[in-house]
Amino acid sequence: MLRANHHARETDALLPSVSRRFSFAPPQVREKYLIGALFVLTLVALLAPALPASAWHIPHFVDTRTWLGVPNAGDVLSNLAFLAMGAWGLLRLRAHPDAPAGAGCLFVGLILTCIGSCIYHLDPDAPQRLVADRLGMAVAFAGFLGIAASERISMRAGQAVVVLVTVAGLLAAWVARENLTPWVVVQFGGMALAVGLALTRPRPGALGVSLGGVIFFYALAKLFELGDVTIFEATGHIVSGHTLKHLAAALAAWPVIRALRPTGSAPSPR
Repeated sequence: MLRANHHARETDALLPSVSRRFSFAPPQVREKYLIGALFVLTLVALLAPALPASAWHIPHFVDTRTWLGVPNAGDVLSNLAFLAMGAWGLLRLRAHPDAPAGAGCLFVGLILTCIGSCIYHLDPDAPQRLVADRLGMAVAFAGFLGIAASERISMRAGQAVVVLVTVAGLLAAWVARENLTPWVVVQFGGMALAVGLALTRPRPGALGVSLGGVIFFYALAKLFELGDVTIFEATGHIVSGHTLKHLAAALAAWPVIRALRPTGSAPSPR
């Protein structure tokens, strides 16, 4: 009898922690707005006219130089920045049990992006290799949106976003072999959602990740991508815009890693 009572008390003590971890409370106002935004993006991805992959301009990267036997060395080796930032982030994450949902997904996604982008840039004229590049990007992007939702809405919102965007992103990357519309919605619609979250006041207890800093480096990477040839010519063929794109995109993880620093208070989000 005493053992049964002791077991009951242990069970009762565990229930509050379980309920805190898996909250089934009605959605908050911000969570309702997030659900609405995700629903709209899903409708657009499913119902918008298909954008055939064959109609999409296949980029011809300007820097095709070989170095140490590595073809397209600038665009291939610059992907090591993703590996470095992903590994650094995972090391920082081990000391932060209070990290926002999606942080681990972001850092793992960066490592996968390094692998996938290297595979693609070794032979960018093989379009099937682009799938490997996009799969890693989808995982990293889901992690970032999970962080944004955790910081601005709630932890459970961040967890849900990580799962939903990971599934949607991987499916969109695979479908993009024939229809690019879902991938465009995931990438640009997701970034629009991130901008909206960045303009929202942080929730109480947020770690303090600078979402604006992540978005800045993402936008800078896009500008470098568009200026591939121009930058290559302007630098006297020292570096191409696409190579700089990889470095800027990897630096987008820096605001997250900085917020996970082991000592001192978390930075104030901007």
